Amino acid sequence: MLAKLNTFALVGIDAVHVEVEVDNENAKVPKTILVGLPEMAVRESVHRIERSLLNLDYSLPDGRTIINLAPADLRKDAGAFDLPIAVGMLIASRQMRPEQVQNAALVGELALDGAVRPVKGVLSMAMTARERGHKRLLVPVENAREAAVVEEIAVYGVGTLSDAVGVLSGQLPLEPIPSGIEEVTTRLNRYDVDFSDVRGQEFAKRALVVAAAGGHNVLFIGSPGTGKTMLARRLPTILPPLTPNESLETTRIYSAIGRLAAGESLLTIRPFRSPHHTISDAGMVGGGSIPMPGEISLAHHGVLFLDELPEFNRRSLEVLRQPLEEGRVTISRATNSTTFPASFILVASMNPCPCGYMGDPKHACKCSPMQIEKYMGRISGPLLDRIDLHIEVPSVPFQELSARQDGTSSQEMREAVFKARAIQAERFAKTGFLVNSRIGPRLIRKHCILDASSQKMLQSAMEDLGLSARAHDRILRMARTIADLEGAGDIGEGHLSEAIGYRSLDRRLWAR
Repeated sequence: MLAKLNTFALVGIDAVHVEVEVDNENAKVPKTILVGLPEMAVRESVHRIERSLLNLDYSLPDGRTIINLAPADLRKDAGAFDLPIAVGMLIASRQMRPEQVQNAALVGELALDGAVRPVKGVLSMAMTARERGHKRLLVPVENAREAAVVEEIAVYGVGTLSDAVGVLSGQLPLEPIPSGIEEVTTRLNRYDVDFSDVRGQEFAKRALVVAAAGGHNVLFIGSPGTGKTMLARRLPTILPPLTPNESLETTRIYSAIGRLAAGESLLTIRPFRSPHHTISDAGMVGGGSIPMPGEISLAHHGVLFLDELPEFNRRSLEVLRQPLEEGRVTISRATNSTTFPASFILVASMNPCPCGYMGDPKHACKCSPMQIEKYMGRISGPLLDRIDLHIEVPSVPFQELSARQDGTSSQEMREAVFKARAIQAERFAKTGFLVNSRIGPRLIRKHCILDASSQKMLQSAMEDLGLSARAHDRILRMARTIADLEGAGDIGEGHLSEAIGYRSLDRRLWAR
């Protein structure tokens, strides 16, 4: 008897439909053949499946059994095919009926005792199952809540192969897992940190309001212990609330690489990623023989924080250029290419010199001009051009540190950000853009118009600071954001002056 079942293979973060075909015929010597471009983990599944069937008192098919995973040109990896293959073998040996698996899809890895183990990428698989019109989806119990957030499909969490057989045959009255999307939505955007914890640094806070309002990238420069990391970790608290769709997009990435916490269905806060400076370029943007997402994709819809920027491998930094411009990264291999989402705000921090105390009034700098020049030279000009705001973070005076009054809170900063974002949403409603930092030259010419005096100011800044054409456009985008924060329709000299001020610090340091 021929059995056909539905399951899914994970390609990057996307789930691709796979049809499992199991056919059995009489033969003198029992033999199981697995075809369809299976990788080692899938080829080994035959032994796991046979032992789990026997340990649950099912019979193995007699004669020769051929298992085909279609399409044949798609590489099949991981153990998610165990459950559908096992059910297919039960149908092929007439221990189940073919109609019992109609409109159903199955994923799960089997243990030798028949238990169903969790797999990666279940959220993407549930989304693909819904798109294909499947009515039922059987997944491991540990993955059930994750899959259940996808509505319009009945998700069943099964703990053993026997449970799966019972659900499909109707002998086990198991109820579908409730969606729980409303409960998840109530937990969105609850943070444990707040900008009120940061004493002083009001200039840096203002810069972060501009960054959050327009989606601009930030570089903090300051001596050790001035609060650079503390400021960066609180940036997500003033970003617009994570919407359910954004949460779904980001959760798919975490699900595909097995980073979703046990029992968690959706990410409830914007991600904050802070990779160590020893990270490789593949770890940063993604890679591998089978491309998987890296840190920039894990920061999708959130913040990527690179502490001690000059200590990162230069190649690991240079690969950030495309994602910073396009909001996605494409990884090409000989047989295919994979695109991962990577729309994030980059926040980087660094010391002004190797010892960290150049320009500090309380500590003497021990670095020679040659050492400082070499240290600054670790960061390329093209990367700096893609960072909009360069902010000096000085030491905080004792009076401000010991003050009982809290600093500016996230709530106050968030209100200003929301108003500016609302203006941008109305302005770009028909363009597909959400923030000023993403608009192209055509929209810059339309929405970032300067009067004669502002034009002269920008020209002078370009000549004096040696700024590039890319920096020119980024200054205009920042000026537009600053004007939006004030509710101004036109960009004024004050807005442009503030934007230029955010770009001047790096030229003073890197010109040495």
